[in-house]
Amino acid sequence: MERRNKRRLRLFPKQGYILMLIGILIGFMIFLAVSAIVSQGVDGGSGQEGLPSSINFTFLYTSEKDGWIKDVTPAFEQWFFERFGITVHVELIVTGSHDSVNLILHESSQPTAWSPASSIWIPYLNQKWSELGKGQAIATDSTPLVLSPVVIAGWASFFENNNVTNFKDLYRLANEGTDFKYGHPDPLLSNGGVMAEVLEFAEALGKKPEEFEFSDFSNDEALEFVRAIESKTVNYGKSTGFFGKWASENGPTAIDCFTVYESVVISNAETATTKWGDSLVAIYPEDGTLLSDHPYVILNATWVSEYQKFAASQYLYYLLQETNQDTAQEYGFRPANPSVPLDVNVFNEENGVAFEIEVPTYRPLSGESMENLFTVWASVKNPGV
Repeated sequence: MERRNKRRLRLFPKQGYILMLIGILIGFMIFLAVSAIVSQGVDGGSGQEGLPSSINFTFLYTSEKDGWIKDVTPAFEQWFFERFGITVHVELIVTGSHDSVNLILHESSQPTAWSPASSIWIPYLNQKWSELGKGQAIATDSTPLVLSPVVIAGWASFFENNNVTNFKDLYRLANEGTDFKYGHPDPLLSNGGVMAEVLEFAEALGKKPEEFEFSDFSNDEALEFVRAIESKTVNYGKSTGFFGKWASENGPTAIDCFTVYESVVISNAETATTKWGDSLVAIYPEDGTLLSDHPYVILNATWVSEYQKFAASQYLYYLLQETNQDTAQEYGFRPANPSVPLDVNVFNEENGVAFEIEVPTYRPLSGESMENLFTVWASVKNPGV
């Protein structure tokens, strides 16, 4: 059991993360106290009259963590009432990362809190928000909820016959004429697809995603690299979760390897092995990968009230508590709170994944680079799929 205390994949030092959580709680306890004093001066009463009896706020998030969120949210609403004497209701709205950006930009959804699958969407949202002339950045602070690195997943038999450690190896196999079948979700529909394309370009350019420049997307060698890998694609799925399920259900004759989240490998490992007698395995690109870190953002928007910010901050505090982070592991996510030990019953070779991850993790690319990826996609994708 000693292994449970080892964690290599961290975004925050343990002490700093705990202090952040304490700060959330204390800061908004002070906010409640000040609100009570102010209301007492205005109403001449006990102070409680100025506080709302209920708070409703909307949480817009992606489907990968839907099971976990729906599992823990009812208990949060009870937890909140027991501590503050205020009824809270969290309206849960599930959609894709790209769709969530568009919903916010057009204000057809006005969430208090937003959680795309990855932080790569935050600069993009802020850039598009600015282009619409809507003022200051709408997403200024974020905190990861759970972690799942992007991996090259595939069947053990394929990896046994082909030495694959990164996307350069897929490019090599494509140029050698190896007849392998590849795939990933569509970047125009899925965060997982965007992250796959980002990693392909990173390896093609020999750059970190945050170093991408406008000219990189017209680099002929880079375009040829990505196009060669994509030429082996047999399917572009609508979402990362559905793509992993399709691959596990259709087996090694349908696809050899594909780019998805680590959590997708875990959730499909048992089904795949039982059905096909071949295991799903995660390869962590040795040159570096991106984290699907599911950032939690309380939006800096005119439609968000101070009381909604308060409730949403307490929701963040609740989701990061050890019990709820442990529940997230049951859904294949690594805890973002480093105080929570990693569960060896989930993260192990039987589930096709590594316990410790030692490859580098990249920072998000700029909003401009995201826009360029969407623009260039039509020229590198497999036109026959």
